Amino acid sequence: MDSESSQPDIGQLAEWDRHYVWHAFTQMQDYDPLVIQSARGCVLTDIHGNELIDAVSSVWCNVHGHAHPLINAAISEQLNQVAHVTSLGMSNPTSIRLAQRLAEVTPEGLEHTFFSGDGASSVEVALKMAFQYWHQRKDPKPAKNTYIALGSAYHGDTLGSVSVGGVARFHEMFEPLLFNVIRVENPNTYRLPDGISQEQATPYYLAKLEETLKQHHEQVAAMVIEPLIQGAAGLIMQPEGYLRGVRELTQKYDVLLIADEVAVGFGRTGTMFACEQESVSPDIMCLAKGITGGYLAMSATIATTEIWQEFLGDPVKTFYHGHTYAGNPLAAAAALASLDLFELEQTLANVRQREAELKQLLTSRLSDHPLVGDIRQRGLVAGIELVSNKQTRQPLDPALGIGGKVCLAAREKGVWLRPLRDTLVIMPPLSINQQQLTQIVEAIAYGLDQV
Repeated sequence: MDSESSQPDIGQLAEWDRHYVWHAFTQMQDYDPLVIQSARGCVLTDIHGNELIDAVSSVWCNVHGHAHPLINAAISEQLNQVAHVTSLGMSNPTSIRLAQRLAEVTPEGLEHTFFSGDGASSVEVALKMAFQYWHQRKDPKPAKNTYIALGSAYHGDTLGSVSVGGVARFHEMFEPLLFNVIRVENPNTYRLPDGISQEQATPYYLAKLEETLKQHHEQVAAMVIEPLIQGAAGLIMQPEGYLRGVRELTQKYDVLLIADEVAVGFGRTGTMFACEQESVSPDIMCLAKGITGGYLAMSATIATTEIWQEFLGDPVKTFYHGHTYAGNPLAAAAALASLDLFELEQTLANVRQREAELKQLLTSRLSDHPLVGDIRQRGLVAGIELVSNKQTRQPLDPALGIGGKVCLAAREKGVWLRPLRDTLVIMPPLSINQQQLTQIVEAIAYGLDQV
């Protein structure tokens, strides 16, 4: 039997997809297969030949578009040298160069990269790293054994990252397995507490955080935060100055700051890293998703020299953590090529231009729609929160699944979107053009009218 005749047909692929593949965050009883055959630039093509704009960057990771020739060539060149080298007591030139490059582009003071495989793992590493740091430094503080995190935070799906997460619908089933954290209010600029204005939001939320730090700082190893935007919570935007204030308060109370830039790093918000917008240098930064341009699985946890030095010397101080494919040279080659493209294609300049165009499109086409309660945006990250009443900001009944229905209808107009319940997400590759942005917004407008 030749290879062509042994290939499954479209119907069989769909049947196998429903039966053999257990999809993430998907109710498999209701799953209707969408199988992508190929992709170029910002466009996906399914097995039926239908083209769809990838309006969420294949879940927030693709940066320069699919099948970019420079990234493809870098991976191919590396493949002809070596596909994998362990990071357990061994290294390879490509991963070494990437670690050095990350030290150059990340905020000041972050110089030591621990590679792993995905965003949740990078956060897991950061949590363990912070805990061990306090226990074995020259003046140990073993009472520092817990963490502060924001309400509605999302940091991944391993047990440690779930513990600091706060999206109940994802993780409440696993509560008996989790460790306790100290949780503070998420700074939501759309749903402020009664009596608090937009101008009062930053001092209000920082005062709440300081109350918590005053009471608990002696037992807190680190605060974990998604800088500027809480992603899976519904693209909640933090008020201006909040992140800067968090950095100042954690320093004041001797608490490490872990910045989870898994979703917002690598240009999404208009700067290479979200922390840059408020001149913040965290103690530990977690990176993934866009690190390889969205091509291969890789993550990085980058720490300061102060933390790094406390793991040197006595063998007992070793950081006993590792992943088989950590620092994989194929992924590192893609990551280096992606960083090159930021310079070669002036990616951040494109983001700034498209940001303004997207803002105008969203305002003119969607802001007056009766279902649209709030439109919030930073860079090429936009959330459209749907409500049942614009004046009272009353949420829609989740059981109606309106967000999902809007996105399904948008596919009829050649756009693939994935909502966060009733918040529509626009987070395209940073190489998106104006025509494609227009098509995305028009598809959402069509979807809203359909429901």
